[in-house]
Amino acid sequence: MPSYGFLSTHPPTRCGLASFNSLLAAHLTADGARGGVVRVTDSSDDQRALPGVVHTWAARTPAGWRDAAAALNAFDVVIVQHEYGIYPGADGQDVLPLLRRLAVPSIVVLHTVLSHPTTRQKSLLEQIVGAAGAVVTMTGTARDRLLVGYSVDPAKVTVIPHGAADQVGVPATRRTRPHLLTWGLLGPGKGIEWSLRALARLQDLDPTPTFTVAGRTHPKVIEHHGEAYRAGLHQLGAQLGVAHAVDYQAVYHDPAALGALIRSADVVLLPYDSREQVTSGVLVEAVAAGVPVVATPFPHAVELLTGGPGLVVPHQDPAALAAAIRRILTEPGLAARLAGRIRPMAAELRWPAVAFRYEALAERLTAARPPVVSAASA
Repeated sequence: MPSYGFLSTHPPTRCGLASFNSLLAAHLTADGARGGVVRVTDSSDDQRALPGVVHTWAARTPAGWRDAAAALNAFDVVIVQHEYGIYPGADGQDVLPLLRRLAVPSIVVLHTVLSHPTTRQKSLLEQIVGAAGAVVTMTGTARDRLLVGYSVDPAKVTVIPHGAADQVGVPATRRTRPHLLTWGLLGPGKGIEWSLRALARLQDLDPTPTFTVAGRTHPKVIEHHGEAYRAGLHQLGAQLGVAHAVDYQAVYHDPAALGALIRSADVVLLPYDSREQVTSGVLVEAVAAGVPVVATPFPHAVELLTGGPGLVVPHQDPAALAAAIRRILTEPGLAARLAGRIRPMAAELRWPAVAFRYEALAERLTAARPPVVSAASA
């Protein structure tokens, strides 16, 4: 079996990429394969290195990609998590010389594929795909967007879904009132304000729903704007008369606590403002747990929910959001039908199946690598 080097943000950093990389690394090394993480940090991160971190690439280190690449070359294959904002340089451009310096095959996982990139973003992503041994998108939408909008080799691109925990065995503790839920790092664009306005339209239900907003404010948001967004939500909830029904849990739940919270929900709300988001770990977790979802038509939601385990409503439309929630809570059999639609796809969304596909891709790359000829045999 190959050994794996991973390049990404990583715990104790708390963000979607860090969580994804941590879970992927854990599953790929669960059977004894050797692995190590090169952790990317910035000045706001907790700098403690957890076990499994073999090197830290600090954003302010000049040409830090050189030492990062040297650490990654100790493994058979390297898996790189890509977002424009996590690596040093304009649009994270310092990841490109690192990829070119690798002496081993690389798999680049694209968490974002922009439909309207800047000229520099487009050129950078094309060069990253060119330097990679293989590229993974997590949805067919992202793959299509990449192939249509960028000059890349289609043969390099593989679709592997975002992994999800197996929540089937987690007890589903139902509450006395309908429970609406959203979670993840909080900040503008999450659309929580639309959920609050929808909740205000559901006050005629008996019993009235409660709404849990779980997650800390995104550290980048705190750095630039403090807690202004969260404070604005509290103020809006009070103005709408629903503050008593909203539970803000400003914590980062561990997997067990998050699983219990998800399984207690009647509806997961994802009213994101984004029209670009091609990958949502929250969406995949909710769907895999069998909880009906109401979401706006960001690309991943359209792909996963259309005709599937949820309802899609227009952006920034609290009336439509409230109507969809009302249907799920009151229409006989609808919630069960929506949850039932996940069963055919649930197995392939869970982490063991996802890790198996990465392992197969890694083995294909290492098998295709030309053998190293020693000086003595040359």
